[in-house]
Amino acid sequence: MPSLLSVIYVALGGALGSVSRYLLAVWAQTVSKSIDFPYGTLTVNLIGCFVIGFLSQLAETRGAFTPESRALVFIGVLGGFTTFSSFGNDTVNLFRDGETFNALANVGANVILGLSLVWLGRAVAYWIWR
Repeated sequence: MPSLLSVIYVALGGALGSVSRYLLAVWAQTVSKSIDFPYGTLTVNLIGCFVIGFLSQLAETRGAFTPESRALVFIGVLGGFTTFSSFGNDTVNLFRDGETFNALANVGANVILGLSLVWLGRAVAYWIWR
């Protein structure tokens, strides 16, 4: 069971990450001047992937994070910023560990099932409130 302090760190980090995501996504979408492509979301996801890759390398090779700071940064800030970065990091770790099947299954499950469930959620909402 996580400590109350760890939960507080995750909550604070999540708030910071979520607000950062919103501000960066709005800025990127505005700068792109596009209404046809979600550049804001793409920008957030790509930056989140780079940051989690960079920081996880420091954590693994340099011991740069305490359990509390990992909770704050990795779960809180980056989790609030984008869970896509966690998905990317998990998949790279599976590939690195020689778990190719599990890595590909993770990609397939997240992309195919995720998109399918978005469609299903929309279909159910349409059906209920038509």
